[in-house]
Amino acid sequence: MGIEEYGGGQGPQADVLVVTTNDVPGYRVREVIGEVFGLTVRSRHLGSQIGAGLKSMVGGELRGLTKTLVQTRNQAMDRLVDQARARGANAVLAFRFDVTEAAGAGTEVCAYGTAVILDAILDKE
Repeated sequence: MGIEEYGGGQGPQADVLVVTTNDVPGYRVREVIGEVFGLTVRSRHLGSQIGAGLKSMVGGELRGLTKTLVQTRNQAMDRLVDQARARGANAVLAFRFDVTEAAGAGTEVCAYGTAVILDAILDKE
């Protein structure tokens, strides 16, 4: 598996900037739209559970589960961006993930943050 299967995040030309910080250098917040989130719940299929159980006996990375979690987080983030865009935002500040077990049926992944409209600060030289 290549590196692209183990990571996520935005590409360089994203129309909605998503950052973990509370501000963005060179920009000011013109308007706070409010909280946005993207949510998904995934269950593991039987084959991956059996493979994970066997792997846990000998140790090592559970590659199938790692790949599934990356896909799940990326899906939650995509939904967050879609919601922010639909509400007129061009950025999401204080971006975070929350991961919990969903009633024993799967894993809930929630991507959340604050949707805002950013304006570039023009240098006055």
